[in-house]
Amino acid sequence: MLKPLMPAPLAVVIPALEEAERLPLLLADLAAAPPGLIRERLVVDGGSRDGSAALARLGGADVLVSQAGRGGQLQRGVTVSTAPWLLLLHADARLPAGWGGAVQRAIDAAAAAEPCAWCFDLAVGERRLPLLELAVAWRSRWRQLPYGDQGLLLPRQLLEAIGGVAPLPLMEDLDLVLRLRRLARIRSLGLPLQVDGRRWRRHGVLGTAWRNAALRRAWRRGCSAEELARRYYDEPR
Repeated sequence: MLKPLMPAPLAVVIPALEEAERLPLLLADLAAAPPGLIRERLVVDGGSRDGSAALARLGGADVLVSQAGRGGQLQRGVTVSTAPWLLLLHADARLPAGWGGAVQRAIDAAAAAEPCAWCFDLAVGERRLPLLELAVAWRSRWRQLPYGDQGLLLPRQLLEAIGGVAPLPLMEDLDLVLRLRRLARIRSLGLPLQVDGRRWRRHGVLGTAWRNAALRRAWRRGCSAEELARRYYDEPR
């Protein structure tokens, strides 16, 4: 007698806002996943006017509608999803070759290991920024502080144990990993996730790093996530 097929273990949740140019590429990367890995592809659109939602449907994703704000969009997608594992991705990311196998191996290994989450290494654009990427790798490994543009793979049970994703319009990723690292080790999947380099090109590496650090410093000093989001998104995209 044939054994019944196990339900696919993974839900991919992608918050999106005005990402018609880049989102289809990410959905194409997801389409190359090994059979039986992905149960749900959820794009949570924050009110895009550029056709992002329609393109997401054409790319095979289920589309949810939410108010703009990455934390709230992630929270909605996680709540609607049903798979026991979650992969949280930014809409402008590009997955590397072999990503599905790396994710499947992490899921398989988790059953016999301590509580754990995984992230990708960072790759900025096609031209790459090796010194920046090395610094991010150091921060992610030794300080256990990967950010949202590196993606995050974790079991739903672990996410629920730390209280889920906070509905913050900005700093939702830092808030999440600060809570996560209290309960679990965050490991690298050993593959680079390519993020769009438009902000890095516009302001330069040092300028962008300084802006990001200033936002994080203001948040730690009590500035509201709403005010920080206003400062961040008021810049040209």
